[in-house]
Amino acid sequence: MYTIKKIQGRAKRARLETVHGVIETPVFMNVGTAAAIKGAVSTEDLKTIGTQVQLSNTYHLHLRPGDELVRQLGGLHKFMVWDRPILTDSGGFQVFSLSSLRKIKEEGVFFQSHIDGKKIFMGPEESMRIQSNLASTIAMAFDECPSGTADRDYVQASVERTTRWLARCKEEMMRLNQQENTLNRHQLLFGINQGAIYEDIRIEHAKEIARMDLDGYAVGGLSVGESQEDMYRILDEAVPHLPQDKPTYLMGVGTPANIIEAVSRGVDFFDCVYPSRNGRHGHVYTGQGKRNLFNARYSMDERPIEEGCGCPACRHYSRAYIRHLLKAKEMLGMRLCVLHNLYFYNHLMEEIRDALDEGTFDSYKKAKLESMEQIRKES
Repeated sequence: MYTIKKIQGRAKRARLETVHGVIETPVFMNVGTAAAIKGAVSTEDLKTIGTQVQLSNTYHLHLRPGDELVRQLGGLHKFMVWDRPILTDSGGFQVFSLSSLRKIKEEGVFFQSHIDGKKIFMGPEESMRIQSNLASTIAMAFDECPSGTADRDYVQASVERTTRWLARCKEEMMRLNQQENTLNRHQLLFGINQGAIYEDIRIEHAKEIARMDLDGYAVGGLSVGESQEDMYRILDEAVPHLPQDKPTYLMGVGTPANIIEAVSRGVDFFDCVYPSRNGRHGHVYTGQGKRNLFNARYSMDERPIEEGCGCPACRHYSRAYIRHLLKAKEMLGMRLCVLHNLYFYNHLMEEIRDALDEGTFDSYKKAKLESMEQIRKES
C-alpha cells in the first residue's frame, strides 16, 4: 500500500508498505548489482548507514550465480542476509549497455554473456520468472532502454514494443504470484516509461501505461546521453501523466542535485552507482560539494571527510589517513569512501523527507543546492 503523507508543489512525501517492510519516500536505493555493494560493504554496514532498499540486477544474477540456485537457497533476501526491501532491475538496461552483444526481436533479446560469450535469451516472461526466483520485493518490467539521442522513428517503435512487453510482464507476474511454490507471492511490479527526449512520445506512453494499473511507475532512459536540461524537461512533461497515487521511480539518477531537482518534480524513488563508483576513486560527497581526496591539499588534513558527519569513516578517520590508504591502494580507503558516500545519500533523503514533513522543502532545496556549489567555486 502506497500512502501520500504530504505534498508540496509536485514533491511527494509518502510511504510504501511491502511484504519486507515499510519504505519511507523519497528514498535512495543502494545499488548492489550482483547482490553486493562494490567496495566491501556488508548488509550490516547498510543498516548502519540507514539504507532502506537494496537494488540488484536480474541479468547479472541470472548469469552468476544463477537465479535457480538463489531460489534453491531461499531467495535473494536469505542469500545475501538482508531482511529489508529489495528491488530487482529487469535486465532491460543491459539491452542498452550491452548493445554490441545483443539482438532485439519481438519475443525478447538475444544476448552474448559478457562473462563467457555464452548465448542467452531474455524476454518479458523470462525476466519475470528470474525475478520471481530471486523473490525480490519489487520487480521491474522488462523494457528496451533506447539511447537518449536515438532518432524519433526508432524510439517510437521501441516504446510500442516496450508497451507490449509490459502487458506480457503483468500477465506472467500475475500467474507466478498465484502459484503455491512461488517464494514471494506478494512481489510488486513497476512499469517503465520510455521515449528518450521526445516529449509527445513520453506523454503518450505515460498515459498508456498508467491505464494498466501497476504497483508503481518508473521513468527510464534518462541520464543515458541527453543533457541535464533535457532530463528535467522530460520529467516536467512526463511525470504529471503517471499516477500520483503510485510510487514514481527515476532510474539510474543521479547526483545529489539531480535528486533534489527530481523530488521537486514528483519523483520519490532513486538509484545510482555514483556514490559507490566515485567513492572507489576517492571522490566523496559533502554538503559543500564533491571532494577529490587524491588532491595533495588533503595530505596533512586532520579533519574528517565532512565535519559533523555521523558515518563510520568521519567518526574515526581523517582526510589525510584516507588519502594515504587510497594512494597505497589499500581496500580500506575505498571502503571508507563508499560508506561515507552511501551514508551521505541516505542522510540527504532523510533531510528531504524532514523538509517535506515540515513544509519547508522549497527553502531547503534552494539552500542545499547553493551550499553544494561551495567547493567548485573555491577550486
